[in-house]
Amino acid sequence: MAKNVIVVGTQWGDEGKGKIVDWLTDHARGVVRFQGGHNAGHTLVVGEQVYKLNLVPSGIVRDGVDCYIGNGVVLDIHHLISEIAELEKGGIDVRSRLKISPGCPLILPYHAAIDKAREDAKAGDKKIGTTGKGIGPTYEDKVSRRGLRVYDLFHPERFAEKLKDILEYHNFVLTQYFKAPAVDFQTVFDQAMADAEMIRPMVVDVSAALYEAHKAGHNMLFEGAQGTLLDIDHGTYPFVTSSNCVAGQASAGAGIGPGMLHYVLGITKAYCTRVGGGPFPSELDIDTEGTPGYQMFSVGKEFGTVTGRKRRCGWFDAALLRRSARINGLTGLCITKLDVLDGLKEIKICTGYKLGDKVIDLLPIGADEVARCEPIYETMPGWEGTTFRVKRWEDLPVNAQAYLNRLEALCEVPVAIVSTGPERDETILKQHPFK
Repeated sequence: MAKNVIVVGTQWGDEGKGKIVDWLTDHARGVVRFQGGHNAGHTLVVGEQVYKLNLVPSGIVRDGVDCYIGNGVVLDIHHLISEIAELEKGGIDVRSRLKISPGCPLILPYHAAIDKAREDAKAGDKKIGTTGKGIGPTYEDKVSRRGLRVYDLFHPERFAEKLKDILEYHNFVLTQYFKAPAVDFQTVFDQAMADAEMIRPMVVDVSAALYEAHKAGHNMLFEGAQGTLLDIDHGTYPFVTSSNCVAGQASAGAGIGPGMLHYVLGITKAYCTRVGGGPFPSELDIDTEGTPGYQMFSVGKEFGTVTGRKRRCGWFDAALLRRSARINGLTGLCITKLDVLDGLKEIKICTGYKLGDKVIDLLPIGADEVARCEPIYETMPGWEGTTFRVKRWEDLPVNAQAYLNRLEALCEVPVAIVSTGPERDETILKQHPFK
């Protein structure tokens, strides 16, 4: 009988989902992206080769695995084509295995123009920290029912008519409100038509294909992008992305029933990071050498995969994870980057917050309330030696085991996997999601 697993980020993204998805694909026939766009950045290390993926699902580097882009993904086709070309340079067969939903909303140049103009117009502390890739404006067009989708590309006259109407609206906003240059119709149209022919052979009914794969008994892996606390409904709004990043979106964003989803694996770093603006209760100083925050930043190489920006770093936040675990219905946790904490004399865990005259043990809703939270810490002893590349639980330092056991107890979710390095085999397995 088929078993389907969802992999989601449980913090603010950048938890290490790509490596885990790639590692799990030896038990899956297909990998599915179900939300977000090319604002996602998934890094895979296979031997000497490093792959940085934005749109193509992380299963692409394993032979024989089909990769699906579901209808919940907003698609910049031009970027997708360039990503495919890079993978093919490395000898990876992409086109025969990549399947694109005709229902994907299209990201077009005017979306990125609006995204950038908006962010440029905001004062420093009001900036969301968007990647500027047009993700938000595309989702807005989708919800307002004026967006273009992949299936529109194959009807040039219909596409042109819709594009003219959309551009009239967006160019008015660009030129009159933001005082930015207009976007040229012909340039957008010609590029879209050229790109359409490149992807035409890869467009299939993803919902139907996934149903048939399930019926045939094939295991499938659903790959989330970003993280739970960036979710448009459940994150630290308004400092969030424009899609639902939680496990429940796998159903709507791929076109399958929730009864076809069996195990939810939550990926979390052994500490916390965040890119861009927004509240971060357990945040530490990352610029002063010799401090725990500096170690997290420097040893963890905490730069955004997509933006290259510094990631803010802080202690593990169990109150945040409790919220995330409940929203996603987590079955198990995968802890990544444990080795970054090697050598610290003591390690703190945020177990709750002071919020005004109250003490709470669950991350509150909305950025304003989260910004008011004062973290309450529990301190544990650090460990000597290294956890890097350790492959058996019993070979971890005793204090590292104790730390992981404490995270498990505080978050009320069992630790199923511990990632101890970027390579596939640098992994400790306690519970296999597919077994």
